[in-house]
Amino acid sequence: MQQRTVITGGAGFIGSHLCDYFVEQGHDVVCLDDLLTGAASHVEHLLGNPNFTFIHYDVTEYIHVGGRVDNVLHFASPASPVDYLEYPIQTLKVGALGTHKALGLAKSKDARFLLASTSEVYGDPQRHPQPEDYWGNVNPVGPRGVYDEAKRYAEALTMAYHRYHGVDTRIARIFNTYGPRMRLYDGRALPTFFRQALMGNPLTVYGDGSQTRSFCHIQDTVRGIALLLDSDQHDPVNIGNPDELTIRELADEIVEITCSDSEIVYQPLPEDDPQVRQPDITRARQVLGWEPRIDRREGLRMVLEYFQRAVNQEAEQQNR
Repeated sequence: MQQRTVITGGAGFIGSHLCDYFVEQGHDVVCLDDLLTGAASHVEHLLGNPNFTFIHYDVTEYIHVGGRVDNVLHFASPASPVDYLEYPIQTLKVGALGTHKALGLAKSKDARFLLASTSEVYGDPQRHPQPEDYWGNVNPVGPRGVYDEAKRYAEALTMAYHRYHGVDTRIARIFNTYGPRMRLYDGRALPTFFRQALMGNPLTVYGDGSQTRSFCHIQDTVRGIALLLDSDQHDPVNIGNPDELTIRELADEIVEITCSDSEIVYQPLPEDDPQVRQPDITRARQVLGWEPRIDRREGLRMVLEYFQRAVNQEAEQQNR
């Protein structure tokens, strides 16, 4: 029987790639998104497909989807510092109320539920790399706390629904992911560096650039999420690439890949910015048989064409 899959935040970066994946797998996909940070253009190529439905909807309200539902994937949330600093209340609401409503839908339909959590639940970690049994080091009243605590609450609520109501739940702790459909101005280091390098502007590195991140290509992330959904794993699972590098090294690589003459400039480090970020993916290897396949430099070359096209489109719009 054809599976029916609801994806909240399905017009976002990761959500839209999940819509593509599950439509290709033959699912009937229902995409819910209020387009606060998502974009209709991310899913417009699916609109003529009989196995895809887009509904403009705020998932902090009661969610009704008629008919059978087999899977609910909750990916609705601002997900970059620029977004959740601009929309702090909405970020908290979608993490709390949105998760509650999405879990309620899964409960009422007896559907599997998968929460998109984040490596940000580890905060500025004092354990490195970060395994799932590390509880994190989060400042709940700092500017990043609206996102970190929204996701930590969402995880607690998800486990409460699993334990108390018996909902069949999954939790994916997603680390830095990159690929097509990232916004040029979403504030994250990788798209910012590509935009700056391709426009010939200086690359802005915060702090001294020694802070680390680990970047996973969207194809690997989507594959890991799909494997987690099909598993029986209820505890959180890290989905990320353990290939760690400094932000300065990332800037240098992007300058090289884009053949840019841009220089590196330094700005003060934002408050509560994590100094290290690297997933321990032992659990994902053991319970999912998953690990990333795409080498970082290969992946950066794969997205170069997308960012070049996005920069060109922006230049054309500015010249009109």
